[in-house]
Amino acid sequence: MMFAQLPNFLTLLRIAMVPVVVVLLGDRQYEAALFVFVLAGITDGLDGWIAKRYHLQSAFGAMLDPIADKLLLVSTYTMLTFLGDIPFWLLVIVLFRDFLIVGGYWFLIAMQTAPKVKPIITSKINTFMQIILVVMVLLSKAEYLTLTPILPSMFIAVFASTVISGLGYLFGNLGQFYNKNDPRV
Repeated sequence: MMFAQLPNFLTLLRIAMVPVVVVLLGDRQYEAALFVFVLAGITDGLDGWIAKRYHLQSAFGAMLDPIADKLLLVSTYTMLTFLGDIPFWLLVIVLFRDFLIVGGYWFLIAMQTAPKVKPIITSKINTFMQIILVVMVLLSKAEYLTLTPILPSMFIAVFASTVISGLGYLFGNLGQFYNKNDPRV
C-alpha cells in the first residue's frame, strides 16, 4: 500500500524543494541551489517512471505533477530574474505563456467545454529548454562552467520555444472550442 503512494510522495517532495531552492538562490548559494534543482528533476523523472512502470498513475498525481513542475520552474525563473541572472522580458513571456494555458483551460471549464489537454511536443521541448537554461545559469554562477557567453543565445531560444508552445496550446486547445462553436466552420 505504501509503495502505491511513492510517485505522489516524490511529487510532494519536489514541491517541498521549491522553497529550499528559493532560499538558496536568495542567499546566492548557486552550487547548493543547483544540487537541489537537479535533485528535484530526478524526483520528477523517477515519480513518472515508477507510476508508469508499476501502473500507479492516479488522478491526484496527474494533477499534482504539472503543478510541482510549474512551481519549481516559475519560482526558479523569478528568483534568477530578481538576482539579474535571467532577463525580465524572458520571465514575463514564460509567465504569460503559463497564464495563457491555465487561464485558457479555466475559461474552457467555465464554458463547460474543456477538452482533455495533453502536453504537446512543443511544450515538452519548451520545458526541456527552460530547465536546461536554469541548469546553465546555475552552472555558470556556481563557477563549474563558463557558459555566460552563450546564455544570450539560450535566452532567445527559450523565448522562441515559449512563444511557439504557447501558440500551439492557444490554437490547438482553445481553437477546438472556437471551431466547435463557430457556425461558419
